[in-house]
Amino acid sequence: MATAPAISTRSLPSFEGLRPSTVRVPLVRLPLRAAGLTQRPVRGLVVRAATSIGPKYTSLKPLADRVLVKIKTVEEKTGGGILLPTTAQTKPQGGEVVAVGEGRTVGKNKVDIGVKTGTSVVYSKYAGTELEFNGSNHLILKEDDIVGILETDDIKDLKPLNDRVLIKVAVAEEKTAGGLLLTEATKEKPSIGTVIAVGPGSLDGEGNRKPLSLSPGSTIMYSKYAGNEFKGSDGSDYIALRASDVMAVLS
Repeated sequence: MATAPAISTRSLPSFEGLRPSTVRVPLVRLPLRAAGLTQRPVRGLVVRAATSIGPKYTSLKPLADRVLVKIKTVEEKTGGGILLPTTAQTKPQGGEVVAVGEGRTVGKNKVDIGVKTGTSVVYSKYAGTELEFNGSNHLILKEDDIVGILETDDIKDLKPLNDRVLIKVAVAEEKTAGGLLLTEATKEKPSIGTVIAVGPGSLDGEGNRKPLSLSPGSTIMYSKYAGNEFKGSDGSDYIALRASDVMAVLS
């Protein structure tokens, strides 16, 4: 059976100004009649890259409640010095704030951005728009997509923002009620944990903070697939989620 020809990427479009780049591959028709199969066109593929800002632009000012974050460099080696392939490198969820907008108006009050330039932050995994600026990868996103401030390398020190809560996930059961040892694949994902830190609360219609009813040390049950998961330096699992994803307090 004939195979599709290799696709060369030497003629990728150059980036000028602010615009997303795409690489379009034309329809590829495979000569399959010899094999007794019906010949059908294969749809063209579209490969999307990060938006690139040309060198003629030297500054970028976010508007309203948006923040520009310089993305943390991807770890290319393990702690033991083993080189990681690209597929095994963890996409970073943190970086340094390099520019902020002027804030937004809620009701009659002006609300400033809650983070300042130079602050190290953690953000939601799929938030914002990636762009290449001044030779580095950046992310422009709304302030509400920032999970919290992290001044150390350990996620347990995260200071949640707005209505977010940092939770240390309970350890999964190792055995069934009958005493059977569970493998990693059969262990049920826990949805119970201990509150480590809470944010200052969300804004009401007048722009005032509404403190959260949760407090550090509480044992809670949360929605099973909510929030952003992290691994602590001690090997413990943590999750940062919105207070609205907490379903109950256990005692």
